[in-house]
Amino acid sequence: MKLNEVKCWTALVTPLNDNGSIDFISLSTLVEEQSRAKNGILLLGSTGESLCLSLEEKKSILSYVINLAPDTPLMVGVGGINIENTTNWVEYINTLNLDAYLLVTPLYMKPSRHGQTAWFQQLLDLAIKPCMLYNVPSRTGISLHIETVKDLQNHENFWAIKEASGSVESFAEFVEAAPKIRVYSGDDGLLPQFAKHGAKGLVSVSSNVWPHETNLYVKQCLEGSFSSEETWDFCSAAMFCSTNPIPVKALLDSLNKISTPNLKAPLTILDFDNHVLVAKAHAKMMAWYDTEMQKFSAPLVFER
Repeated sequence: MKLNEVKCWTALVTPLNDNGSIDFISLSTLVEEQSRAKNGILLLGSTGESLCLSLEEKKSILSYVINLAPDTPLMVGVGGINIENTTNWVEYINTLNLDAYLLVTPLYMKPSRHGQTAWFQQLLDLAIKPCMLYNVPSRTGISLHIETVKDLQNHENFWAIKEASGSVESFAEFVEAAPKIRVYSGDDGLLPQFAKHGAKGLVSVSSNVWPHETNLYVKQCLEGSFSSEETWDFCSAAMFCSTNPIPVKALLDSLNKISTPNLKAPLTILDFDNHVLVAKAHAKMMAWYDTEMQKFSAPLVFER
């Protein structure tokens, strides 16, 4: 599958064993399920707890998933604040069989236009694969500057933007500022609104637990046939009722798709008390998907 053919990307969780080590058996199951759903896979994003993983853990995850050779593109997260460490990471992933990189706005220090432009310019120059710039001010402390996008829009490695600020206005600004750049929603519940402004797809958290369902949701939104906003508003909001990825790991664990709901410190499943809510969301999602699939299997009726 070609990169631009992927409309739904799953920001994959990192499953853990009881002792905190990587649960590669569960990881294999999750990767296989995403591949069957034809979802692209984003490894080592914020949903994958990348900043809480050691360098060796991150390398082992990439090696393992690449060796699985899933029939879908693989993207990997690139985030941090130290430019030397970040360029070292890009140099490393350049040696791997990956398809794209997700470059996060620098963390914590809140650089403005020129600082952001210099940061991304250095990483884009070094990268050998298409790059998606990630706007997530709730985590980084500052938005991706619109002038930085304009400055870099003609760079050969600047492929896409993941917009996760929660703002329809911001999304529309990016689309207008860089018409050649593909802009993806980073907010599951806002795709219907973003689709009206030219969204090319979704980088999803919900698709960890609902891979086929989310793929269909994205397809309907982009085609303009989606009509179940109440259901999706409720279900996607349930996946963010606590710090991501705590709710999605709790639900995956309850469905026996991962062996534990454990997270890397400072996150912990002990902070989660919304099991009833996520179970209700899962039931609603299954009912929605069943209804949608029945439309495809309904017998044709011909007029006489």
